[in-house]
Amino acid sequence: MSSDNERSDEPEAGAPEQLALIRETVRKAKVPRAKPRTWRGATLAEELPVARVLVNKGALHLDQYFDYAVPEELDAEAQPGVRVRVRFGAGGRQVRGGRREGGGLIDGFLIERRAESDYQGALAALAYVVSPEPVLGPELLALSRAVADRYAGSLADVLQLAVPPRNGRAESKASPAPLPPPPAPEPGTWERYAQGPAFLGALAEGGAPRAVWTALPGPHWPEEIARAVAATLASGRGALVVVPDGRTAGRVDAALTEVMGEGRHALLTADSGPEKRYREWLAVRRGSVRAVVGTRAAMFAPVADLGLVAVWDDGDSSHSDDNAPFPHVREVLELRAAHGRCAFLLGGTNCTVEAAQLVESGWALPLRADREQLRIAAPLVRTVGDGELARDGAARSARLPSLAWQTVRDGLRSGPVLIQVPRRGYAPRLACERCREPARCRHCAGPLEAPDQQDLNCAWCGRAETAWSCSACGTGRLRARIVGARRTAEELGRAFPAVPVRTSGRDHVLDSVPDQPALVVSTPGAEPVAEGGYAAALLLDGWAMVGRPDLRAGEEALRRWTAAASLVRGQPEGGTVVIVAEPTLRPVQALVRWDPVGHARRELAERAELGFPPVSRMASVTGPPEAIAAYLAAVELPSEAEILGPVPLPGAVSGRPRRQGDAPPGETWERALVRVPPGRGAALAAALKAAQAARTARGTGDPVRIRIDPPDIG
Repeated sequence: MSSDNERSDEPEAGAPEQLALIRETVRKAKVPRAKPRTWRGATLAEELPVARVLVNKGALHLDQYFDYAVPEELDAEAQPGVRVRVRFGAGGRQVRGGRREGGGLIDGFLIERRAESDYQGALAALAYVVSPEPVLGPELLALSRAVADRYAGSLADVLQLAVPPRNGRAESKASPAPLPPPPAPEPGTWERYAQGPAFLGALAEGGAPRAVWTALPGPHWPEEIARAVAATLASGRGALVVVPDGRTAGRVDAALTEVMGEGRHALLTADSGPEKRYREWLAVRRGSVRAVVGTRAAMFAPVADLGLVAVWDDGDSSHSDDNAPFPHVREVLELRAAHGRCAFLLGGTNCTVEAAQLVESGWALPLRADREQLRIAAPLVRTVGDGELARDGAARSARLPSLAWQTVRDGLRSGPVLIQVPRRGYAPRLACERCREPARCRHCAGPLEAPDQQDLNCAWCGRAETAWSCSACGTGRLRARIVGARRTAEELGRAFPAVPVRTSGRDHVLDSVPDQPALVVSTPGAEPVAEGGYAAALLLDGWAMVGRPDLRAGEEALRRWTAAASLVRGQPEGGTVVIVAEPTLRPVQALVRWDPVGHARRELAERAELGFPPVSRMASVTGPPEAIAAYLAAVELPSEAEILGPVPLPGAVSGRPRRQGDAPPGETWERALVRVPPGRGAALAAALKAAQAARTARGTGDPVRIRIDPPDIG
């Protein structure tokens, strides 16, 4: 038996004396008790004993810095930019030993160290430093503050988007040594654009050109972006490219590796996983790499000595963040270009109204190819309208008109054929076969749909419908108004039994397809890239995209069509696109002429006459009717402001996922739009933010949701 066991069997006669001795030792020790909680009695840092901290509280009335005392033991680690933990919410009455105590532990960022505090009372001490890694630099802090002010949000909310969550394993690993700048690249396919070589030359020489780039259709745009990045790195500066999704980021990533080699850029996407993404982000912050390509959150990437910011396909809804304060990639990169005096490149096969405004205002210059280059790169576009469908016997008895069937047959001789369908599923929208009255649910009046070939149920309440009959004519037969991707794939599979049929949609998105005869049925935005390009493409149900009740319906339809048509081979190689839509519609005409810039400029002129964004600045205020009325009565808007509404919003539908901005189930919300003329956007945001801060500080009334420049205004 060991001596320890022997002692454990003896009575603990000396225990009280030992405990008393421990208490006396702790009481006389220089290091205070419970250090991480209060640092009561601890010696403060000799120099700069005050830390100014931004606490992780998104409430607008707390959008300010708070001062904390810096204990001597944390002096070395408590440097500007590090993550800290502090006690918050104790009030000014709980003061012991010269320290404010109480409150809950909360995360924050240490902004700066100061010699004195503006606060006259006792300060709470920093609880501890989470990590000595400085993740919030002065440039990122200034950008985040500018974004918060522009979107009437809080700095804490912006930093939630700008700084990724910490990963200790990634943080403990050293980043590789930076590579020397690459040589300036050759223009390559940039020579197809009149100002392309000059643009690359300006980047390589350290210039800061601003361009709106209407890219030619075809597979060359990722390489062209990579050459622009390489030219910027050749000047000793950094570059940032933001794309809408992970598939697009993968294409640009491969092009950057091919042009510059390994180790010169970082890929920041959600698909990478938290550890790898944080490791790549740290490599950027530490200066190991000077180029970044990524999705939406990469717009805040802390690239050192930024020389170029680029955004691809700025009309994609993925570029608008769904979290407060809802910043848009295009606007954030415009701020970075203006504040950092760096180059700006907005590119895409389409042209948004906002891009056209940048050119019209002179803030950026156009970067386009001439018509001769466009004829070589673009496919032939043909239309099938209502008149031709009425005269086409095949179109009346089948899904596709004769022209579309012939185009598919011809295209399958030399490669894959793309079919774009606006909806997924089997038959998403149904109508009466006789009178074309939309089929609606008897319980909630929601639209009926057929997710598979047999079941018929409501898209709103989810109830099954077993004995439907038309309320207008009484018949019980249905027809599809918009046929889904699965139904289209099934019909094409029967028509071309020897040809494989592939589908790409929300549930399963294909990245690429081989250069072999195949039918590829895809929903908009999920089109895979074909090796060598598609031989042909069919754009079905064009009226469904143009006819949406949305200000941007025509612009969005043209963007979807040009994105799909850009994957088709050029007209000299036999590439053909057939769009089933009325030829007289403006977006259809723009596609036939391949003139997205002209379409955007005309849309901009019409919106200027009507006072719609982006010519004017607009904000939406959403919430319960009483809260909206109280908020609008309290806010001090600029004198030029105009209030539109409020109007009721449709409530959330049971059985369907709740979207951003939807009212809670069972509640009725309203929305008011506040519009100001150009140049008054900052005043509008400041007024809305001040009123919201006052409202949250009082803690009374229902919440009100504010969004600057809402993407959907009906």
